[in-house]
Amino acid sequence: MSQALVANNLPVLAGSLPSALGSLEAYIGAVHQIPVLPVEEEQALARRFREEDDLDAAKQLVLSHLRFVVHVARGYNGYGLQLGDLIQEGNIGLMKAVKRFDPDIGVRLVSFAVHWIRAEMHEFILRNWRIVKVATTKAQRKLFFNLRKSKTRLGWLNAEEVRAVAQDLNVSERDVLEMESRLAGRDVGFDAPADEDDDHAPPAPAHYLVARDEDPSQAYERADSEADQLELLREGLQRLDARSRDIIRRRWLDDSSKVTLQELADEYGVSAERIRQIEANALKKMKALFAA
Repeated sequence: MSQALVANNLPVLAGSLPSALGSLEAYIGAVHQIPVLPVEEEQALARRFREEDDLDAAKQLVLSHLRFVVHVARGYNGYGLQLGDLIQEGNIGLMKAVKRFDPDIGVRLVSFAVHWIRAEMHEFILRNWRIVKVATTKAQRKLFFNLRKSKTRLGWLNAEEVRAVAQDLNVSERDVLEMESRLAGRDVGFDAPADEDDDHAPPAPAHYLVARDEDPSQAYERADSEADQLELLREGLQRLDARSRDIIRRRWLDDSSKVTLQELADEYGVSAERIRQIEANALKKMKALFAA
């Protein structure tokens, strides 16, 4: 993959997504419309790029995995950073992963790319962690610089000094106390090892700000599978006649209490056994669609 592809913020995508993309929501909606590649097509594209330097193949690999970058980026909520910035950094990591991916190693690109996507996001967080925690708004930055000067002279502020600073800067006393607490904090390495000599040292953010209960690639694949199953369910219902569809919906899909066979039999003027037969035939048709 050329250096320009990585350095110029996804130039290969410029003509591939709708021209009307003007918001993060539109971008996320667009990338979720791009189909996931079957394993055979993914490997074929990876070999074309690896052996022939085919940038069109690399482009298809990147596009089909943009939704996964969004999924990983959402796992880093709580840093005070924009989701769009995290996605942008993750996209760079994805392209680096595509450049290094070997289809013969026996894993899907989505699993291989996790490391590279996270690495770019972690680097971005490390560059922005301190300023995010100390001052983000214009008022906070003003308070930050002025309070630093005051603390250089006075050390910890007493109640009278807090009141004086608040009046002088036209902020609340609560804001002054909060900023003083922030200034007393220290930077913590995002993935720094624990200090064995300090039992009271807080854990590194990497230990509590990222979900460790499952591999994100597995969560992504499961969510994608659930979406496919939901679409198959809708399609299966559409293929049923109106009576069968109503029976399935009210017997299995309604959030309210499940109706009985006899209640439906009374409504349709048939026996409860006939309703059971209609239900069984409808379920059989829908299961055949899932098995196809």
